[in-house]
Amino acid sequence: MYLRQFYDSSLAQASYLIGCQMTGDAIVVDPIRDVDAYLAAAAAEGLRITHVTETHIHADFISGSRELTARTGATLHLSAEGGAEWQYAYAASDQAQLLHDGDRIRVGNIHLDVMHTPGHTPEHLAFIVTDTPRGVGPMGILSGDFVFVGDVGRPDLLEKAAHIAGTMEASARTLFHSLQRFRALPDHLQLWPGHGAGSACGKALGAVPSSTVGYEKLANWGVAETDEEAFVHAVLEGQPEPPKYFAEMKRINRDGPTVLGAMPSPTEWPAREIVTLARAKAWVLDLRDMNRFAHGHVPGSISLPMSRSFSTWAGWIVPYDVDITLLLPRDSTIDGSSSELARRAARELAMIGLDRVRGWIDADAALSAWTGAGETLHTIPQISAAALANAMNDNSLHVVDVRGHTEWESGHLPSAVSVPVGLLSDSLATLPDGPLVVQCQGGARSAIAASLLHRLGRTDVRNLADGFQGWTAAQLPVER
Repeated sequence: MYLRQFYDSSLAQASYLIGCQMTGDAIVVDPIRDVDAYLAAAAAEGLRITHVTETHIHADFISGSRELTARTGATLHLSAEGGAEWQYAYAASDQAQLLHDGDRIRVGNIHLDVMHTPGHTPEHLAFIVTDTPRGVGPMGILSGDFVFVGDVGRPDLLEKAAHIAGTMEASARTLFHSLQRFRALPDHLQLWPGHGAGSACGKALGAVPSSTVGYEKLANWGVAETDEEAFVHAVLEGQPEPPKYFAEMKRINRDGPTVLGAMPSPTEWPAREIVTLARAKAWVLDLRDMNRFAHGHVPGSISLPMSRSFSTWAGWIVPYDVDITLLLPRDSTIDGSSSELARRAARELAMIGLDRVRGWIDADAALSAWTGAGETLHTIPQISAAALANAMNDNSLHVVDVRGHTEWESGHLPSAVSVPVGLLSDSLATLPDGPLVVQCQGGARSAIAASLLHRLGRTDVRNLADGFQGWTAAQLPVER
């Protein structure tokens, strides 16, 4: 048996290629939309991808199952569990094989036995993997978003992301009973999870890529908890806000993602196009360093430096029905040319279904074209913790804390109001009148928030340099 884990750090997501080296058949489990890596790995090992499956309808990235079956002709296997509301709408048109608890996928001499594990989502499946020629029984479990290293899948997404009211507690209890089945598995089974540290599908995921069932029984709080009431309370407490785009991901992955055929490759546009775009309030993402953005940017553009969180914040902020233009730094520290950076950024956006990247412009040239057209650049002033403390004494500035609610509850600036950055567009009317200071933990999220507020018309905004960390380092008062 051949097994390889593929890990996408921007999504904190793991997918798997499993092949039978005797027959050459292979299956990919939970593929992302960029399928080239699976095809290359299979070819290098002399395997052909004959089966594709996924553990559930994903909420945090666009599934690559349709993309991969279109490229290979492989048989698609999809969950038929979870009830009528949780069926794949494209299963029939794509001639998918429907899976129920106890079914088996045969990949040459390898068996994947289907285990229905609801709780994170109603249709969720796990797969028990057996390399039959060895004749010693199962060797591992592909757990998807059911059990992670050190954590379990969050059961609140149906309510918080898909907006199905009153489902959190019931899902938590369902997850508890699914975990009883997990605890009954042999300790020696390897655990191959669907996510790692940084994923919003749990609250305490480990950074270790795999584990064993036995170790998780000892070290994973969710697996170890045997009291249902205590489990329900603990699993629902302290979960981070799910990004707004999760609901869109659920819909797209249920109804059927568009097959791209290849990852997008945006074209370069003349710098003068920025004038038309900005005057039309088009969506322009500026990938420069946040400090360079603060010192001068095209009005209406959003500060989104290229980082592991690039696609996450884009999904929080950018609507799904708009065209997108990228402004790229000429002296980027990202390896490669501007066109390569454009492809990377467009790929990251395509991973969450933001497919309408129309082109890119050199940022310095765009700024010159804007000022050359007689327009002025916007700036975002920075303020120190000490200066903010003085201003707060006479109520001349109002602080908006754009961190998550859990961070807020652990400590915040006196008199600040809490509005997570991804919810600013929906909360604009509730913000205080008068000059604002936006603040996060270290300054990165608040820089994004300040650019968004500028786009929304609140240009009376400053950014707290060094954020909450700088405030506490200066030994200024904190409320809880």
